[in-house]
Amino acid sequence: MPTPTTLELLWGLQQRPKRGPKPALSLERIVAEAIALADAEGLANLSMQRIAERLGFTKMSLYRYVPGKAELIALMLDAALGAPPELPAAKLASADEPWRDQLGPWCETLYRRFREHPWSMEVSVGVRPIGPNEMAWMEAALAALAETGLTNAERLDTIVLLTGHARSLVQQVRVVDTETYEQQIAGQFADMVAAAADRYPAAAAAFAEEGAVAGGEGALKFGIGRILDGLAVLIARRR
Repeated sequence: MPTPTTLELLWGLQQRPKRGPKPALSLERIVAEAIALADAEGLANLSMQRIAERLGFTKMSLYRYVPGKAELIALMLDAALGAPPELPAAKLASADEPWRDQLGPWCETLYRRFREHPWSMEVSVGVRPIGPNEMAWMEAALAALAETGLTNAERLDTIVLLTGHARSLVQQVRVVDTETYEQQIAGQFADMVAAAADRYPAAAAAFAEEGAVAGGEGALKFGIGRILDGLAVLIARRR
């Protein structure tokens, strides 16, 4: 049987034996274990040998399901992203800007998926095979913008902007517990600014305000809102 390509593995196009006993291992199980390992220890410690040991199989047995680490990582990314969120139907969203009520949850959910699997940002760049889950994310966002009057290129660029916003915040925060992070960062900056308030009066005033925190969920929602505000101006101009 020829070795399956990454696209064939992602889209389930490879031929599978129809007869014989049920195999003790599966591609889905291998991918799930690889994701768990990468989540816990990062991609640097991901290897076919480590995954095989965790599963209780030999490394060679894994190659019956996936040709190598590159193909495995592509499968891991698509599985980690998962399906996009169920977006509110246009008729149930804002009458004037239904796309806003759809793209907001879209970006917030993407942020949380990246935060749960930080390694996924490292492997979701550049020219590479795209899997069905990742394609579904794109389809959902494009569909939300379908009646806006934007060109196809502009709709695709909107996806790039929202994705970039989600990615940048995850890269800055690099934590799972956002609430604890916000408390720590607020306390740290407050202490530093208080020690030199005369040198940094603007920073001292900013952090003195209750609820002022740099990064986290607040920055996520603020950035989404400003991106969508700009989009609303463009859409209104086209109309």
